Formats: sequence, C-alpha cells, structure tokens
Amino acid sequence: MSNISIEKFIEGIPKTELHLHIEGTFEPELMFEIAKRNNKKISYNSVEELKKAYSFNNLQEFLDIYYAGANVLIEEQDFYDLTWAYLNKVHEQNVVHVEIFFDPQTHTDRGISFDTVIKGIYHALEDGKEQLGISFKLIMSFLRHLDEASAFKTLEQALPYKKWISAVGLDSSELGNPPSKFERVFTKAQEEGFITVAHAGEEGPAEYIWEALDLLKVTRIDHGNRCLDDEKLVQRIANSQIPLTVCPLSNLELKVVTDLKDHPIPKMMEKNILVTVNSDDPAYFGGYMNENYLEIARALDLSKQQITTLVKNSFKASWLSDDEKEKRLSEIEAYFQNN
Repeated sequence: MSNISIEKFIEGIPKTELHLHIEGTFEPELMFEIAKRNNKKISYNSVEELKKAYSFNNLQEFLDIYYAGANVLIEEQDFYDLTWAYLNKVHEQNVVHVEIFFDPQTHTDRGISFDTVIKGIYHALEDGKEQLGISFKLIMSFLRHLDEASAFKTLEQALPYKKWISAVGLDSSELGNPPSKFERVFTKAQEEGFITVAHAGEEGPAEYIWEALDLLKVTRIDHGNRCLDDEKLVQRIANSQIPLTVCPLSNLELKVVTDLKDHPIPKMMEKNILVTVNSDDPAYFGGYMNENYLEIARALDLSKQQITTLVKNSFKASWLSDDEKEKRLSEIEAYFQNN
C-alpha cells in the first residue's frame, strides 16, 4: 500500500465527468487559431488579453463572453477540433467516461446547421472512444433564455440523430427562466425516448429544482446548490438518490460561493446526497476535472476516502450500463485500497 499525496491520488484515480459544456472548453489559443482560419474577428488582441477578460461577477457576464467565443465556430472541423482538444486534455487527467452538453441553438441561431454542429462533435467523440478509450454520452441542451418554440424546433432537428443523443438538458440564464417554461418540450423529448436533465438551483431558487423534478421529470439536477435552502427537497433528493452535478470552480468564478472553504459539497455528502464533481466550462473557470478536485480537497481538507466517494458517486450517477459501473467501481475501490 503506497501512501501518495492527495494531489497524486487525485491525478491517478479514474474519473467521469457529467457536467461539461463543450463550448465552454474553448481555450483562447484554439479560439484565435479557428478565428484566423475562418476569417472571424475577435474583439481581443491577444490570448493574454482574452484570458484577462475571463473574470466574471455573475452567470450573465460569463454567458456574454461564452456566446461571443462560440461565434468563431463555423465548419464541422471547428466543432471536431474543439471536442478533440477537450478529450485529449481530460485523457491526460485520467477521465475515462464523459457525458457532455452541446448547445445547438448557440450555433443554429447564427446560421450554422444542426448537422454541422453535431457531426463535428460526435465524430470527435467516436475517435476519442477509439483512440483514447474514453466512453461518452451526448446531451443536447435547450437555451432557457430563448422561447419554447425555439426549443421545439431544435428537438425536431435532433430527431434524425436520436441514436447519437442520449438526453436533453436545459442551460443558460437561469433567473427568470424557470423550468416550467419548457414543460411541454421536455414531455415531447421523453416521448421520443430521451432522458431529461436540467440546470436548476445555481442562481435560481430551490423552487426551480422542484419544477425540474416534477414538471421536467429529470433524472439528474445540474448544479442544485440551492436545494440546501429547503429541507424537504434535500430529503427527496437524498431518498431518491437524484444526482447533483456540482461544479466547484464554476461556483467560485460565478460568485455562487465566495470562497471554496464555504462550498456546500461536504454538507451535501453528510445529507446523503449523491453529489458529483465536474468542471462545467473549464476554459473559462480555470480548471478541468483534476483542478476541481484538487481545489476543493485543499479548501475543504477532504480525505482520500471522501475523494473516492465523490468519484464513485459520478460513476453511479452516469448512464453507463450496470456492468460497466460495477467494473469501474471495483477499479476505483482497488485504487483507493492501494493508495
């Protein structure tokens, strides 16, 4: 039994990521490269200047720059390169399974076809499975600041690619855009066989989490920090083992928490919530999976046992087959015992 540092322990443990926006992995270097290739102007003069702009006071400020960055993505190859860069990055961090979001409306609203977007992303994911051994599921998110009609149109465009898409989600500006706004389109998505998830309780109230569960029939809540404001909700989430896909560095950057020392993860674990760690939009929030684990381990003084529990939670919360889950969970347990 080796007694490696918590840093080495985190680096080596096999992980899965369940809350990741592929457009949020757009590193400044790649953004400039693709912008140049497509003759698109970026309103920043250098990679450094762009990185300096990655400092946000809230979700909306981040979204403004996120959508601006997405503007340079035009060709299928761009979406491929974006996804491929992410997969290579997380492969180095021992991530073995990903369930990632993409936002078709961000692109179709500016005239890029749905086919272009999904083909680029999907082919990279397939290559990642083949060459890097990273299994995957794809989640199509509706933008909640747009209307339900736009979401219905996007669902329509997705139907030919049903085999490629496992679930539908809901993201973008939360305040003032409750899950109830999308009840009908989520019902339709379920009729078509999609799993449903939704961002709720990041900046929005606990009430939005109830709506996501009761009206959108979600199997996972993305973020969900605000569930702690409502004891009855906490009990429901814990009893049903509805996973929360929590994103520590994102929470810090978007001022959902002011200090990682106050992060609710330990409280969630105490309350028997199936809480998981994810990176959300790592290019913008200063860290991928290992950085998220490392930063909370340091801030909250987490033990190897707690880290192992969080990693196991992610595999339990994933959409891998039961056999796959069993296999991964025993690998993680063995890793823990040896280190």
